[in-house]
Order: sequence, then C-alpha cells, then structure tokens
Amino acid sequence: MDNTKGKKINELKVGQSACFTKTVSEADVYNYIGVSGDFNPAHINEEYAKDTTFKTRIAHGMISAGFISAVLGTQLPGPGTIYLSQDLKFTHPVHFGDTITATCTVEELFPEKNRVIMDTVCTNQYGETVIEGRALVLAPL
Repeated sequence: MDNTKGKKINELKVGQSACFTKTVSEADVYNYIGVSGDFNPAHINEEYAKDTTFKTRIAHGMISAGFISAVLGTQLPGPGTIYLSQDLKFTHPVHFGDTITATCTVEELFPEKNRVIMDTVCTNQYGETVIEGRALVLAPL
C-alpha cells in the first residue's frame, strides 16, 4: 500500500474512524513551550500551579489538539489532507503522564467540494473526554 497518499473523498464513508494515542510527558510540554513560546506558569511552575483550579501543573491543551492533526494528516483521511478549520472545547485538564487518544470520525461528506467534516474527540486513560470538536478538511486528491 502506498502510504504517501490518504483516502480520496470517494474512499471515505460516514462513520469511518481512526485513532492516535500518546502519553504526554514533561518533555512534550517543554518542547511545546519551545515551539509556541507559551510560558504560562500553569504548565511549568509547580508552586504557581498549586494555587490554580487544578492544584498542579497541566499540559497545554493544544498538545492534545495536535494529536487530532496527527490522525487527520497520517491516517484519516491521511497524507495529503489539508486542515481547513477546527472548533475545540477543552473539557478536562491533561496532566503530565496522561495517555491521550485522539479519535477522528467522518461525520459528513461534501464530494462536490472535496470537503469532509470530522468529529474530533480526545480522551484520557480513564475514558474522560478532554477535548471535543469538529474539523473541516480537504480530502487528498
């Protein structure tokens, strides 16, 4: 199978889904800080974080959101997919050491425009939803 090309619009079906799972490490958080410039002390300063709602450091929400991008760009629809938009709702904090699974499911197809709406959900190892949303993508040609 040629894994340099994702599924074309005519190869997709409503209900198809794919997942990506990763454990979020402290190194992931610091790497994200280096890329994004987001030095919010809620992510890096345990003393500061003790006085927050979560009582400890938490990972940036966009790290888990990036796992959605991993599914879309590597699995479903896959390589060649163009991410057009995403709405996200952050529903639960992600702690260092949490294992997050991003699941993307084909929700609606627009063959005439080569566009796909995907339901996007991230859950932790306890089955708690940490992100929910929808993405609009262009399927590979």
